[in-house]
Amino acid sequence: QVQLVESGGGLVQAGGSLTLSCAASGRIVKINVMGWYRQAPGKQRERVGTITSSGTTSYIDSVKGRFTISRDNAKNTMYLQMNSLKPEDTAVYYCNADLNSEGFFRSYWGQGTQVTVSS
Repeated sequence: QVQLVESGGGLVQAGGSLTLSCAASGRIVKINVMGWYRQAPGKQRERVGTITSSGTTSYIDSVKGRFTISRDNAKNTMYLQMNSLKPEDTAVYYCNADLNSEGFFRSYWGQGTQVTVSS
């Protein structure tokens, strides 16, 4: 059974930093693209950014220059370094992975971690 577990969320003041982690565990054959998503109260879930297995990243415009996604393939772990945080970054952050566990790829989601940025 594959699990994605996020950690590192919390409360931070505007302008501060946080680092989120997403660890995949279980029977893992291969992980392709991994991504971070977030959902603020009353809003739809949005993609924050993604990273391929070779390390190519992409981000939404609102976080470019402030957020950095990285991954450690040996540990099946992805990170989200968030700097210069703003109150509008407040949301539940979810990780997602396109992962092969049983001979085919499918999408897996973590349970989410809360990030709250106070003004």
